Amino acid sequence: RTRGMKSSTRLFVRAGPREFTHFNPHDVRAAVVTCGGLCPGLNNVIREIVRSLYLLYGCDHVLGIRGGYSGFYDRTLPPITMTPDMVKSVHHQGGTFLGSSRGGFDLEKIMLFLEETGVNQLYIIGGDGTHRGAHIIAMECLERGLNIAVAGIPKTIDNDVALIDRSFGFQSSVEEAQAAIKSAKVEAMCNLPRGIGIVKLMGRSSGFIAAYSTLASGDVDLCLVPEAPLVLEGPQGCLGHLKRRVMQKGHAVVVVAEGAGEELLGKNPKTDASGNKILPKIGEFMKAEIERYFSAQGLPTAVKYIDPSYMIRSVKANSSDSLYCMQLAQNAVHGAMAGFTAFTVGMMGNRLVYIPIPELTKASPRTMTPHGRTWERVLGTTRQPNTVPLPRRCAKPAEPILQHKGTL
Repeated sequence: RTRGMKSSTRLFVRAGPREFTHFNPHDVRAAVVTCGGLCPGLNNVIREIVRSLYLLYGCDHVLGIRGGYSGFYDRTLPPITMTPDMVKSVHHQGGTFLGSSRGGFDLEKIMLFLEETGVNQLYIIGGDGTHRGAHIIAMECLERGLNIAVAGIPKTIDNDVALIDRSFGFQSSVEEAQAAIKSAKVEAMCNLPRGIGIVKLMGRSSGFIAAYSTLASGDVDLCLVPEAPLVLEGPQGCLGHLKRRVMQKGHAVVVVAEGAGEELLGKNPKTDASGNKILPKIGEFMKAEIERYFSAQGLPTAVKYIDPSYMIRSVKANSSDSLYCMQLAQNAVHGAMAGFTAFTVGMMGNRLVYIPIPELTKASPRTMTPHGRTWERVLGTTRQPNTVPLPRRCAKPAEPILQHKGTL
């Protein structure tokens, strides 16, 4: 809840195994599919779903749907039968061994597959768009009177799925981004005169990866995110701030989220297969603007641009995310075996709960609160100007209600 929002209380069912199961384990025919972009931990989730079904419940039939939603009907990508022995080592690799894709949702073809194969548990791993599709499938199963449990596991590299504390793989991506930031710092320090290193990270409409990577690094002098307006020049201009940092230190490091600066570069009406807007090239834009600004000031610079976007999402999960993936997958299986459907599993307030899919999707995607503590910490670390307008209620500093005088 952010400041100014009405107070409300919502209760969610605690995740975990139930005393009674809805499905007889020997009758379970499960299917697992991964949709959308890659994220560290996908293989961990798949592996633990398979292991939980086989080893915790005694199920013996789990299909892997290849290539996202289109894998339900693409004859060139037949499903594979997964066993604990088959998936025992997949968590040591990044990505998803089932393959993934954007788009491809076709309800009739998906339902035809479920009915023909007798699948009665469907595990769908993906972002808010994928979850909207999962809810449509779950409602269609109920409409047709099919005994099929549909369980979701939220996945997003941008950490922009609402309600949950964090998405799996996010911490691994922030960790991997440190290598690019360190490289940018070395390049900036060693390329004279006035070296500047720019790192572009993922973050279409939210700057969580850029902000957390900046905080984890401690070496960043300027962080640009979609939630904060991009101001190039003037009292709040980032270029003037960058010049001051370069003059003080001899070099500077810039981290920019891919969705930053859209108000300056203009919106592209084109979208990809998932309906996501195609973003302007903010990294190249900032490199050109920095070179132009310093050249106009008579200050030659050596600007190096690093784009590790896909590198940070294709690594395997670190130990923290691996544990989180195991918890999510196990509890998704517990929920499906109990007969729940149209739900997703996530961590809320450090507790694993079952969330009705519409509750998750109607609040997603989320963005970083521009007046929140995370962005405040970024500003404190980089010392850059705050371009986020203060809310009207905060425009005037509040008078202190208690002033301490004297000593104890």
